[in-house]
Formats: sequence, C-alpha cells, structure tokens
Amino acid sequence: MASVMEAFNASATAYANAREATILATDSSLISNIVNNVNIFSVFFTLFAIAVAYDQVTYWRLKANIAGEPLKIPFVGPFHESVKPSFEKYYAKWLTGPLSCVSVFHKFVIIASTRDMARKIFNSPTYVKPCVVDVAHKLLRAENWVFLDGKAHVEYRKGLNGLFTRQALETYLPGQQEVYRDYFQEFCDITSRNDGAPKPFVYMFRELMCAVSCRTFVGHYMSREGVKQIADDYYNITAAMELVNFPIIIPYTKTWYGKKAADQVIEAFSNCAAKARVRMRQKGAQPECIIDRWLLQQMESERYRERIAKGEEVPDEEKPQQLLRNFSDYEISMTVMTFLFASQDATSSACSWIMQLLADRPEMLAKVREEGLRIRPDPRSDVTLEMLENMHWTRACVKETLRYRPPVIMVPYLVKKDFHIPESNYTAKKGSMIIPSTWLSLHDPEVYSDPDTYDPERWISGNAEEQGKNWLVFGTGPHYCIGQTYAVLNLICLLHMMASELEWTHEITPTSEQIRVFATIFPMDDLRLSFRQKVDGETGVAA
Repeated sequence: MASVMEAFNASATAYANAREATILATDSSLISNIVNNVNIFSVFFTLFAIAVAYDQVTYWRLKANIAGEPLKIPFVGPFHESVKPSFEKYYAKWLTGPLSCVSVFHKFVIIASTRDMARKIFNSPTYVKPCVVDVAHKLLRAENWVFLDGKAHVEYRKGLNGLFTRQALETYLPGQQEVYRDYFQEFCDITSRNDGAPKPFVYMFRELMCAVSCRTFVGHYMSREGVKQIADDYYNITAAMELVNFPIIIPYTKTWYGKKAADQVIEAFSNCAAKARVRMRQKGAQPECIIDRWLLQQMESERYRERIAKGEEVPDEEKPQQLLRNFSDYEISMTVMTFLFASQDATSSACSWIMQLLADRPEMLAKVREEGLRIRPDPRSDVTLEMLENMHWTRACVKETLRYRPPVIMVPYLVKKDFHIPESNYTAKKGSMIIPSTWLSLHDPEVYSDPDTYDPERWISGNAEEQGKNWLVFGTGPHYCIGQTYAVLNLICLLHMMASELEWTHEITPTSEQIRVFATIFPMDDLRLSFRQKVDGETGVAA
C-alpha cells in the first residue's frame, strides 16, 4: 500500500511541477512579447494620450456650466489669440453670456462681461485680488502695492490718497503744460519734415503721455533723454503684458525683453526717489511732483512720531492728516512704475481717440475752441485748475471718449479662494484668473441711448452723469483707480491746449475706426495726423 501511495504522490508531484513549468513558460513568453513590442514611441504616445485626456477633463471640470468652447486645444488652448489679440473675438466672447471661459496653458480664465457681473468681481476682495496679467508679478514685482491685499494694501493706499488732492493736482499743472508745449512744437516739426503729409502718431502720443506722466511723478529728477528711454522701455513692458504668457520667461522673447526693461525702469525711478529724498530734506524745499509730496508726508509723519516719543504734547492742528510709515526708494520706485503703467498706456489710448474723433467732427472741436477762448483768452497764459473745472464741454468730450472707446477693456483678477457666484450657479476655483470687462457696461443701450454713437452732449443735457453703476472706466471697489481725477483733468488740459494752440488734420483710412488691442486700445491704422501751429489771431472758432 505504501508503495502505491508513494507512486501516486510521485506522479502527482511530477504533474504539478510540469503544470507550473508550463504556466511559467507561457507567462514568460507573454511578457517577452509585450516587452519586445514596447518602444519609446508607444510609451510616449500612451503618456501623451493620458495627459491630453487629463487636460481636457480638468477643463470640463473648471468650465462646468458657463459658456466656452466644448473642447480645448490640448495644453496650449487658444494661445495664438493671446499673442495676437483681436477686439472682434473679445467682443464675440463677451456676448456669449455673463460668464464665459478659455483655458491657455496652465491658466483657466473666466470672463465676466455684464455690468452686474463685472461689479460683483470688482467688489469681492475676499475672493479675488488684482493680478493685471499672468506675467505682471514677474515684471512689476510680486510685492508691488497693486498686488497687495487687506491691511497692507490699505496702508499703501492711505499714503497715496494725499497725492491726488485738489491742492496736489494744482501743483502738477505747470510741469504738464511745459511738457505739452515742447511736444506740440515737435509734432509740428515732424509734419514739416514730412512735407505736411499725415503720418502715424500713436507712438508719439505714447511718448508724450510718458513724458507728461514722468514730469508729474518724478519732476526734474529725470532728464528728457531719460524720459525717452523710459518710453522705449515701457513699450517692451507693455508688449510683454499679454493676457496669458508661456509659463516661464524664455530668453529673447517679449517677456524676457519686458523683464529687462522693467529692471531698468525700477532702477531709474529708485535713483529719482534718492535725489528727491535729499532735496526734500533741505530747508524750504517745496514739492513739485508726486514723489516730492509723498516724501514730504513721510518726513512730517516721522517728525511727529519723534515729538511724541520725546513726550511732547503735540496740538491736534500740527498732527499730519495721515500718519505714514517710511517707504524705501525701492518701494517708491515700484509704486511710480505702476502709476506710469496705468497712466501712460491708458491716457495714450484716450488721447489718440480724442484727437481722431474730434478731428473727424469739426463742429464739436469748434465748440471746444470756443469754450477755451472764453475761459482762457490768451493761449500763452497758464492753465489753472479752476479753468479746467469750468470747461464743461471739453470735459464732456473727454468723458464721452472714455465711454465710447474705454482704454481698459478688461481688468484681470486672481481668485484667492473658491468663489461661488449664485447668479450663474457657478464656482470659480482658486487659482483661476477672472476678468471683469467694461465694454458692454459702457455700451449698454438701456443706459446710454444709441451707445455706438459718439455724443458728448449726453454728458451735458442727458443723464450720462447719473449712470454711476455703468461707469466702470476706472473700475470700482477697493482697488478702483486712485488717479482717476488726475487722468480726466490731464486729458482736459491736453485737449484744451492742443485746440487752442494747434490745428490738426486726420487722414481717414478704411481701418481708422477699427480697434487694435495692445494692452489698451488704439486705432488700427495708428492714427495718421498732420499738425501746424496756429498763427496769431487764429482761433479756429466758426464765425
């Protein structure tokens, strides 16, 4: 019996071993076939397909129920539209719904197009903060005041409010007029050298507004040559400020040149701040520009704190209106840089459209001249703030230009934490970019009758002044434009002085009314103008 069992066990063991050997051989053959058929390309395409699927699913998850393309171009999205922005495509996107979206590279972008949706974004600092554009933190510096939030932002803004009071604005006017007259002569010389023929003037207006802004912000601490260099640098900075850029700065690209230019501008303005600091400590020094005034307020605050520290009882009337901390030259430089970024781009856009719109409407320009002649009969006399405040028709032309062709059509914000928007039953996820648009609000036919017509009269006899909710030219909420009064008065001054001292002609082309987007908006044909000085006794007012 034992021998029978031993034989059975031996045969069973042999069978089991043979079966395992067969299985192992089969598995080895299968694995060998798989390995032999795998190559680097099949691995790559498999991983690529997984990545594409993940990118698409992520887009669908972030898009949810709002308007947007059903499918995303893998990884890059509509990057070509960011490189060459088209106003017509932006406008079509605004019309798709209160909220719409695109996804470019790593950035998911939500667009708020209606007045109420735009205002909701502007007024939600708990959930969003300004980011300008995706690359702005690298160019303007992440610690710049425009990107600050909460208490830090309030502290900065508290010190800046005093730089745009009525008294302060009055002190900036002489320098602005000096710059304008210098450039008026240059405009006429350019036309003369061109044998009186029109030529594009958009870039000269950019330089002009850079020069007048620099005079306002840093006074005589920067030379005319320095201003021209800043204007060139700012062109590179603006060119780099595309809505969405490649995630990293690549050498010899627009963002690379923009970063180099921004570094140079920061250094130039830091030098101006250092010079101003020395001058304003001298006895009897009076502020002539914004950094003078800002440093003076800091010094007054410092002296007050020193008196308190010594135990002195300081009368209330000797206490500074705002107690400011001391800001470094670098901090002042970053702030001036953002002032110039806002003023130079926006006002160069606005003044370009003003010159075109009024040249093409001579009856409106004649009213500007008539008003100017009545308020300031001698064009060689100084322009005062009171004069500008009484130029109601000129102001109406400026405000209508800002409505009809708003320089800033979108204001990018970054979502700080998940932001539920019940009006659209949508939640904007943390890290997304959300962009209020101003165009539809300023062209709302229920608020502005015949909104696509340029009509300054709506600001005189109409109710345009009452439409505060739609007036989003300078934003709203805690980050509204701090220099809006300065910007409007500056444009009134420019238009009045130019109408009083110059004659200009606009060459209308098929693309004059078309819009080119370059951070702000400009005439597509770059504004072909010719200029000449008025002769003594010439008013330009219809008899």
